Amino acid sequence: MAGKLLDYNLLVENALRGAVRDALKRAAEFGLPGNHHFYITFRTDQPGVEIPPYLHERYPDEMTIVLQHQFWGLEPGEEKFQVTLSFNKVPERLIVPYAALTAFADPSVQFGLQFRVQPSAESLARGAALAVEPPAAEASGDEAPAEAPKPTTGEVVALDAFRKKKT
Repeated sequence: MAGKLLDYNLLVENALRGAVRDALKRAAEFGLPGNHHFYITFRTDQPGVEIPPYLHERYPDEMTIVLQHQFWGLEPGEEKFQVTLSFNKVPERLIVPYAALTAFADPSVQFGLQFRVQPSAESLARGAALAVEPPAAEASGDEAPAEAPKPTTGEVVALDAFRKKKT
């Protein structure tokens, strides 16, 4: 440790991931009281994340799940949690390491956390490939050039819409 600086930001983030783990443990043991519900955003490209292939294809980088009314088998461990959620009425088991979390929110009490997670090399390579401009389409006659399809990397959920307004 000699000569190295303490990374307090990392220490705090790890402690806050512990708070997420503890909240999940309480939810697993006692359920979610009142209007409590969790929005959990995580990097799908991180080591240890296990989601079905079709979800990984749809969300190659990041995914947000909601634990509210319909979730089953929540098992928060020390390094990761497991939960079963329904996707188009099909139950799927997800395994998410806490190190993959990028955000956690409980809108019922206006509580939220954001975490730094480094994108995987695969995700960075995919992003670089998407940044390359496709060749311009040639138009003939009075046809308009075809638009290149826009890449999708997942769904972004703005949590502000769920926060209670101050009166």
